[in-house]
Amino acid sequence: MTPQDIGRRATLRIKLPDGRFRDIVGVLETWEGDIIRVRRRDGTVTEVTSGEVVAGRVVPQQPPRRRAEPNT
Repeated sequence: MTPQDIGRRATLRIKLPDGRFRDIVGVLETWEGDIIRVRRRDGTVTEVTSGEVVAGRVVPQQPPRRRAEPNT
């Protein structure tokens, strides 16, 4: 994953201060210096530093949600 992936959907694994890990999935909004901003599905923007990221990759766009079929 690089700054050239701005606008693409990605998953980032970050290391938390307590040693645990957390995954963030969303569209890469910006990557300026070592600050990465990701827009999540609910519209919120999460900001992390590149030093917190231990892994990341571009993933396919989220498929459209299926509408529930009526019971027949």
